Amino acid sequence: MPDRLNTGMTVRREVLGNAHVDQAEAAKTAFDKPFQEFITEQAWGSLWADDTITRRERSMLTLALLAATGNFEEIPMHIRATRNTGASPEDVLQAFMHVAVYAGVPKANHAIKLAKATFAEFEEEQI
Repeated sequence: MPDRLNTGMTVRREVLGNAHVDQAEAAKTAFDKPFQEFITEQAWGSLWADDTITRRERSMLTLALLAATGNFEEIPMHIRATRNTGASPEDVLQAFMHVAVYAGVPKANHAIKLAKATFAEFEEEQI
């Protein structure tokens, strides 16, 4: 059986970056440790570690699903991750345009607003 926790932590760091993961790990408590291990094993060690589709494609799917289900809080984090997954701003826009057609314009509009703000942060970081 694969060690999904270690694999998950490796993939999580590759996608989200060390700074984000270090911050999340520092905030972990005894209360949420089981949940954090669960998502590291399942989301990162199983789903994101699978190479059936590319990380670029997985990134686009994740962003579309977050927007379509109204889970906007994690969109900026996953927009930041596009720097590591290879999903371009154009890819992200296309994912959100699918959301507009299949899940609703207001959800896509809000997701695009979050993406624009996060992409603007990228530009500010480069100044």
